[in-house]
Amino acid sequence: MSTTSKLGMTIAALALSVGMVFAAAGPAQPVKNIVLVHGAFADGSSWAKVIPILQAKGFNVTAVQNPLTSFADDVATTKRALALQKGPVILVGHSWAGVVITEAGVDPNVVGLVYVAAFAPDLDEAVGDLGKNYPPPPALAAPIVDTQGFMSLSTEAVVKNFAWDVPPAQARVLATTQGPISTSAFGAKVSNVAWKTKPSWYIVAKKDRAIAPDEERFFAKRMKARTTELDSSHVAMLSKPKEVSAVIIEAAAKATR
Repeated sequence: MSTTSKLGMTIAALALSVGMVFAAAGPAQPVKNIVLVHGAFADGSSWAKVIPILQAKGFNVTAVQNPLTSFADDVATTKRALALQKGPVILVGHSWAGVVITEAGVDPNVVGLVYVAAFAPDLDEAVGDLGKNYPPPPALAAPIVDTQGFMSLSTEAVVKNFAWDVPPAQARVLATTQGPISTSAFGAKVSNVAWKTKPSWYIVAKKDRAIAPDEERFFAKRMKARTTELDSSHVAMLSKPKEVSAVIIEAAAKATR
């Protein structure tokens, strides 16, 4: 056999082996799972306008029902939801749930994070301290705290500030279905920071009265997130569901395993 023939066979063998490696790895798996995590003073129904939009696009959508009894409990609940997913996941968090997804998002199935007007702490940052450099939010001017240390908002606070751009009748439903949160949760510190290793998207609510919009911009800039700004209240997923869904769909399209 000539040297040229031997060289040709060697190249062919190498090409075959490389092809087998790529075949074994397979193409990138499309993201079809969306896990939505609600914040304080809310429950899973706060995603009610986003869910049908995502389902119509063929996504498998799960809305976590956080107990809001502690940071650890909310993370554990979110992790249980993630464990039920088959394939890669986009993990979405609103408000307080930004803390939850920052911790739980290190799950290997999570390929992207979407923060909706949400806290995004780093290590050693307590949630209760994050807003001290910004004006006090009107929505939290007079919270209701019961004898067991659980905080909720009055119907007036929800209608006028928390969800001011949602029709009043809907805002009153939101107030009625809200989940009170344990005040102890605001002292929580994350032990994992998923946004440092996972691609992230951030939705800034430009007219937020529960978290200062500039604080949200700070979070988005620090995590180098792909950022969208919406003219909305704190509950952008209720007042701007199409726009919020579009960001989630974009994350699913661009995030790869």
